[in-house]
Amino acid sequence: MSKQELSSQIEFPLLERGVGVRLLNVGKRYNREWIFRRFNYTFNSGKSYAITGANGSGKSTLLQVISGALMHNEGTVEITNTQQGKVNNEELYKLVSIAAPYLELIEEMTATEMLQFHNGFKALTAPIAEILKTVSLQNAANKQIRYYSSGMKQRLKLAQAFFSNTPILLLDEPTTNLDADGIALYHQLINNHTYGKLIIVSSNDKQEYDFCEEVIGIGEYK
Repeated sequence: MSKQELSSQIEFPLLERGVGVRLLNVGKRYNREWIFRRFNYTFNSGKSYAITGANGSGKSTLLQVISGALMHNEGTVEITNTQQGKVNNEELYKLVSIAAPYLELIEEMTATEMLQFHNGFKALTAPIAEILKTVSLQNAANKQIRYYSSGMKQRLKLAQAFFSNTPILLLDEPTTNLDADGIALYHQLINNHTYGKLIIVSSNDKQEYDFCEEVIGIGEYK
């Protein structure tokens, strides 16, 4: 199914707004060490970007700054949409979904309960049973997440991010802990469930970002 065909079947009220992310002279440091500085870039709605660089170069840190999870030390991060203009920090979570190895799941919950809980904050774009079937977790839907393998947990993180009705999708090393079938699933999700979204992938693995239209080397901003 093409992205155009998918868009005719599912309504995305948030995606219709269009978003932009603008970073102006942004820098982040820990203690006295600058992770990156003078980062200037504009990310536009409906396009895909990759942030690349060696381990420890600041890729994940930059993604967390964009998401609002980390505060930057200098410069300006501005998120806008076509209806409201500039988005304040308190509203940012409604526009952003993220999948990352360092994000924790609530392991006492089942996958079904986890997605129900998540749906209370960000609407899902498909029924939970359908989502779990798409990521091949339907047989473990009522099992506590603590009993999941690392690959199953990653599939659930991807499900939570891809099926959130948000216009911005952030992916940090998205195929971590996935086997060959899981990597194929990731590409299927990219092809079929990202219509109209602004996608930013943080990775040094080309198979995770080979679909991206623009590639940004974080090492250039030291």
